[in-house]
Amino acid sequence: MASQRTETSEVPARGDAPRTLKRGALGALGILFFVLSAQAPLTGMAGAAPIAIAIGNGPGVPAAYAVAGGIVLLFSVGFVAMGRYVVDAGAFYTYIGKGLGRTTGIGSAGVALLAYSTIQSSMYGLFGATTSRLFADYAGLDVPWWVCAFVTMAIVQLLGVLGIEVGAKVLAVFVLAEFSILLAFGVVTLLQGGGPEGLNAGASFSPSAMLEGAPGVALVFALASMLGFEATAIYGEEARDPKRTVPRATYLAVAVVTCFFAFTTWMLISSYGASTSAAAAGKALAGGDGAAFVFAPVAEQFGAWTNDVLPFLLATSLFAGILAFHNSANRYLFSLSRDGLLPRGLSALSKRQSPWAAGVVQTLMAAALALPFVVLGKDPVLTMFSWFSGVAALAITFLYFLTSVAVIVFFRRTRQDTRVWNTLIAPLLGSLGIAGAIFLVVTNFPTLIGGDAATATWLAVSVPAALVLCAGLSRLPYARRAARLRE
Repeated sequence: MASQRTETSEVPARGDAPRTLKRGALGALGILFFVLSAQAPLTGMAGAAPIAIAIGNGPGVPAAYAVAGGIVLLFSVGFVAMGRYVVDAGAFYTYIGKGLGRTTGIGSAGVALLAYSTIQSSMYGLFGATTSRLFADYAGLDVPWWVCAFVTMAIVQLLGVLGIEVGAKVLAVFVLAEFSILLAFGVVTLLQGGGPEGLNAGASFSPSAMLEGAPGVALVFALASMLGFEATAIYGEEARDPKRTVPRATYLAVAVVTCFFAFTTWMLISSYGASTSAAAAGKALAGGDGAAFVFAPVAEQFGAWTNDVLPFLLATSLFAGILAFHNSANRYLFSLSRDGLLPRGLSALSKRQSPWAAGVVQTLMAAALALPFVVLGKDPVLTMFSWFSGVAALAITFLYFLTSVAVIVFFRRTRQDTRVWNTLIAPLLGSLGIAGAIFLVVTNFPTLIGGDAATATWLAVSVPAALVLCAGLSRLPYARRAARLRE
């Protein structure tokens, strides 16, 4: 095997010292908590699972999560192999640029920023609505959702400035809380032998169960629930021994998330009975509270007190996801600034070596995305959350595809790693699976965003538009100078 030289993107302005993020700040578990926070497990269960069960393949949804996990795992093999040679906070942008060229790489940076900005903004919408309801129910206060969202933006910005270790500790508490109650529900249900129809594994994991109803819809929501694991590479520059920490965190994240969603949805379906679960999910959605489909069996298992706890855990789950995606987005801005593709000031670091200037810009972007929904009086859940989460799912899936292709091209050209499975077969299979997923996402996009065909078209077009627009910027003189510095 060729020598394993690690490349980083540290291109300072002339006369400046290289600007680097804090080395050795995170171990594998710290990175894992950021990834699990991005997945927002309780949000995924309460938001995506009822829809997937009701209009997807019913009790076969756990199998859809297993298939989605398999696709993501294949992608991860090449992703990890690339990470051994390229360590940079830009992750996707850097990987794609190394494999498919500078123009495509810069274009993909625009797609990544679109993805992380929209997913974070979508969570602000749902978080604002959730916390506004909590204020009304428990304090008797009428606090508009947007007030909750904007105040939280300031808190998230502060945590981002305080440093990556502080964020990791905050996320660890929130993630453990939401994981614990859902896993406890699953384990107790399993030990009790399931619900009225038993565990009935065949109804949830057999090939026929996977293909029932509309499996494409179920797979789309399963993949959307798993997005965010790629953040392992974003934090590689801040990891302790990144060549070992990042691969461990990546594979661990994929395994934990896949097993968690497949197991928990199986137990949830079992608690209702496989034959009646789809109808129960549909009834909850028709009543305007899909989360009730998840909360009701948990309350039946542990008592009514969970009805008071779970809404607060949903809020903390969303907050954890917001903080995780804030850190991902500001590291992209930092990396682009350090490479000379954005104003140099965005690569400014705080005393704790966190990208505070990029964080401020990212927070302003989140506020700008939220403002039109506030001014127009739109429902933050039915529009802001639904629309932006759909855009993010399409954008990140598209980045997965470009990255898989980039991995193949990079290793075929450089021969730095000659392992055929890691650098050719797995990335090729992953790219085929992701291409199929993109087709399903586009085909089912109106369902994914909960909107009409015209709205879905405009939102979907924003993804390739971001790629083309930012790729065009690579032709500008300052971008060419930045490219020469990098080389």
